Amino acid sequence: MRPSFLLFAAVSLLAACSNSAPADSAATGFMPTVSGTDRLVGQWNGPEGTFLQLAGVSGKYAITIRNLDRARTFQARGSDDAILFERDGKEETIRRTDGAGTGMKWLREKKNCIVIQPGEGYCRD
Repeated sequence: MRPSFLLFAAVSLLAACSNSAPADSAATGFMPTVSGTDRLVGQWNGPEGTFLQLAGVSGKYAITIRNLDRARTFQARGSDDAILFERDGKEETIRRTDGAGTGMKWLREKKNCIVIQPGEGYCRD
C-alpha cells in the first residue's frame, strides 16, 4: 500500500471516532456509578494506631484490621450499603456511622466513620 493512502485511512478513522463520540458522559446520559460500599474503600483510622483498610471494587473486598495486637486480613463482600465478612466463625458487618455511633469516646466528635460493633470503630479525618 502507498504511505499516502495509509495516512488518509488513519486520519479518516480518527475523525470518524472523534465525531461519533459525545464530548462528555452527560451528553449520553451514561454516568459511571460507584456502589455505596465502594465509597468505603481506603483507610479508616481508630485510636492508638489502630486502623481498618478496605481494598477492592464492585462488592469484592479485602479488609485489613489492625488492632493493638496485630493486623489481620479478611475477604469481604458488599451488600447494599454494608460490607460483610467472617471473623473467627462469626459474620461481621461494617456500616457507616458518625463518631458517636462508634461507641468510642476518642472518636465521638468525628463525622465520617464506620463501625463493626460498638467499641470497634474507625473514622476518616
